[in-house]
Amino acid sequence: MSEADNKKKLVREHPFTYEAYAAMPEDGNRYEIVDGILELMSPGPALPHQSVSAELEYLLNSSCRSEYMIFHAPLDLILSPTDMRQPDVMIVHRSRQHILTNRGIEGPPDVIAEILSPGSKRRDRLSKAATYAKYGVEEYWIVDPDGESLEQYMLRGSVYELIEVYEGDAPLRSDKLPCATFTMNELFANVVKPGR
Repeated sequence: MSEADNKKKLVREHPFTYEAYAAMPEDGNRYEIVDGILELMSPGPALPHQSVSAELEYLLNSSCRSEYMIFHAPLDLILSPTDMRQPDVMIVHRSRQHILTNRGIEGPPDVIAEILSPGSKRRDRLSKAATYAKYGVEEYWIVDPDGESLEQYMLRGSVYELIEVYEGDAPLRSDKLPCATFTMNELFANVVKPGR
């Protein structure tokens, strides 16, 4: 059986598990597992997305590194045998290092940030939000590079509630992450904007 046939066989198995994913041959693509279904992710993020991610990580590390660990994609967030995501940025309190393993992060981070791309808006706002809420990620940020804003959601029961939308010079305030107090002007000041 060829490598491609073997992969097709793996993809058809339901529910698809993290163990089957880990056994797949490397093909250069990125995948997530959503409710036992293997999903091909869009091509690698564009330059503005990656620049926002780097600036966000820089600001978080500058103020939160002593208390929190900051991780970025690609890194597997394994929430169950049949749910695995690759968030843009994951923040884990140092007291919770037990969820860090050789495979990735196995359990809900304290805060997750997704950076919108043209092809990811629906996935970030609906599908990923539903997964993160299901597994108890207490705070979820959606960063919009076009609008230079950050939407802050808090888990209320089993769903996210929009708490605040940050723009301009309004400093971020988070009970979950009190060390993070940057503004959107600070976040976007050094973001690379391509000429075309």
